[in-house]
Amino acid sequence: MKDYTTDKIRNVCFMGHGGSGKTSVAEVIAFNSGVTDRLGKVAEGTTVSDYDPEEIKRTVSIGTSLLPIEWKDAKVNILDTPGYFDFVGEVIQSVRVADGAVIILSGKSGVSVGAEKAFTYAEERNIPTMLFVNKLDEENADFFKVFEDVKEKFGKHCVIFEIPFIENGKMTGWVDVIKGKAKKFQKGEVVEVDIPGDMKSKIDDMKEIIKECIAETSEELMEKFFGGEDFSAEEYHDGLHQAVLQREVIPVFCGSAIENIGTHSLMDGIIEYFPSSNERLTGVDAEGKNGAKAELKFDAKDPFAALVFKTIADPFVGKISFFKVCAGTLKPDTAVINANNDKHEKIVQLFTMLGKKQINVSKVVAGDIGAVAKLQNTNTGDTLCAEGSPVIIK
Repeated sequence: MKDYTTDKIRNVCFMGHGGSGKTSVAEVIAFNSGVTDRLGKVAEGTTVSDYDPEEIKRTVSIGTSLLPIEWKDAKVNILDTPGYFDFVGEVIQSVRVADGAVIILSGKSGVSVGAEKAFTYAEERNIPTMLFVNKLDEENADFFKVFEDVKEKFGKHCVIFEIPFIENGKMTGWVDVIKGKAKKFQKGEVVEVDIPGDMKSKIDDMKEIIKECIAETSEELMEKFFGGEDFSAEEYHDGLHQAVLQREVIPVFCGSAIENIGTHSLMDGIIEYFPSSNERLTGVDAEGKNGAKAELKFDAKDPFAALVFKTIADPFVGKISFFKVCAGTLKPDTAVINANNDKHEKIVQLFTMLGKKQINVSKVVAGDIGAVAKLQNTNTGDTLCAEGSPVIIK
């Protein structure tokens, strides 16, 4: 895996009710990106992120898994979280370090209580959010019925970015509302097709709603909108990026993980509309040793500081600590200090995790997520930092 700068990194939490297909969506994205050459299935216990024996036995996620994905010259750290309330602590850990949330919904059951909880967690931390209506390949799935439920539960900021079209009762393709193009996934490739005639007026209505959302991001665009002018591709992108960042727009995508439909455009949307850590947050609150306030700016050149947000026990290497770098850059063979207890730690080997697989890395920059094994004096919630600049991340 190559090195990425802070602005090219996205940390995204996949959330939703148990059974909505979060792990299946994450699995097919991992396959599409090439980080795995075998498409696993939850029912067979062969997915990258559900690797624990209990997860395989139960066919449900128990812990959050990390999947670092390379997509279009960017890196996306997908945090695949459990959907059942027994494991809600895993979700809260992940939301703490995420810069975007994708809430997966079932095209049959709509907005379940788990999805509502997930939306609340994202809202409380002011995290930009997208919705992905999954399982539209199944009988009795109804995208527009789900969307009505979405508007009722989550509000008017939810906006359709894609409309599925159905053939023989199943979703076979979708229309990109902004670009006005219809696509199908055929024989392993996304191909462009003609827009069905009966969908054109609905697409025009959806695009007008999107244009109105963009217009509200600046006076110049508002004038253009009321003047009847269309926006340029750059204005669509920049306007929606800002609107999503401010949670003024919550894009709604659609697809089927099982049929691998719509997952490519979901990833494109994550790259285009979700922010990096240094764009979403002006800084992270911290305290110096004397109790003075400090603010970490997600600058890779600043003194190193990272939050340990999750700890697991690996049967082969022992304790593994997951951390998000909030300032500076961490490299192997570095001495750091745990600011919570003044204990020193030696970072020997750095890696990221792809499910249970360790992938060695040469450094972890501000805004990125990494992992380290066998820390002796560090627990979840602690801050690791440069020895000369101790701070505690709240």
